[in-house]
Amino acid sequence: MTTDTTQIHLVPEAQRETARAALGAAFGTDALTSLEPVMGGASGALTYRAEVGGRPYLLRIETRLGSPLRNPHQYTCMRMAAEVGIAPPVRHLDAAAGVVVMDFLPQRPLANYPGGPTALVQGLGALVARLQAEADFPELHEFPAVVRRMLAMLRGSGAFAEGLLDAHAAGLDLIVDAYPWERSTLVSSHNDPNPRNMIFDGDRLWLIDWESAYRNDPLVDVAILVENLAPTPDLETALLSAWLGRAPDDVLRARLRLMRQLTRMYYAGLLFAFSGRMSRGAAESDLSAPTPAEFGAAVARGELKPASPDTMWVLGKMCLAGFLAGLQAPGFEEALTVVEADA
Repeated sequence: MTTDTTQIHLVPEAQRETARAALGAAFGTDALTSLEPVMGGASGALTYRAEVGGRPYLLRIETRLGSPLRNPHQYTCMRMAAEVGIAPPVRHLDAAAGVVVMDFLPQRPLANYPGGPTALVQGLGALVARLQAEADFPELHEFPAVVRRMLAMLRGSGAFAEGLLDAHAAGLDLIVDAYPWERSTLVSSHNDPNPRNMIFDGDRLWLIDWESAYRNDPLVDVAILVENLAPTPDLETALLSAWLGRAPDDVLRARLRLMRQLTRMYYAGLLFAFSGRMSRGAAESDLSAPTPAEFGAAVARGELKPASPDTMWVLGKMCLAGFLAGLQAPGFEEALTVVEADA
């Protein structure tokens, strides 16, 4: 692989040799004609658009290889998803080095998806159904136990006033005790299909960033999609029907209601951890949070910067507020009863 010295110097020195080796393994002696940083996600990975032979590729390099929270199966899952056409095609992958080279796909706004929001959620429901049917990810964690540990971490961190999260803990116990957890029903799951991890290339949808992927309850990915992209009953029904291949029944809707609560708490734990503010300053005593509309307006005004620590903290509070609102919403107790009766 022929590389321009100036271009490869865009990669930090600690990851430079990893980048050279990955590009060489992917393209042999073909010349690298450009290398440009692109915005990454919350994981801290380095991402670059590399052009070789007139075609663009994505070079992604992990920076937290030694983290105890690192998912050891992420590259296995990524490769499986790529093989069934759900993740972008992989050109080189080295799990030990934490590096992958894949096709760089053009990205169009999800708002431009043909057919509008209904067609978008139907497409995503069908994509998740394909992932669950065609891939065979390894197991890693029991999701309810992970969520419980996350809340325990928040309560024990000193970042929140004593008793502030007691109602959340009591509600989470009700949900985990009611929700049936059966290993035999687990399926391949992305576990983070939020809009930042989706690509619409102008023709079709893809899922990217597989750091959280492993076998999980079938409704985890569906609940995250509903939470992010299906705010109305009609959109929720369209997504569920596309995923199931039939209309959802009352039991499935009740399970989804509880799973949405679990995923809200899951994201709260992730966002507070990513904020880097857990051990700083006085304990949080106010869980008031903006609505999604208010949050969007604050970002538009420049008051909150995407992916900044302050923004992560606010989003975490929004997840906690959503969880508490879900506990108090009409129909929550009925959902618990329906799920327990069906177990």
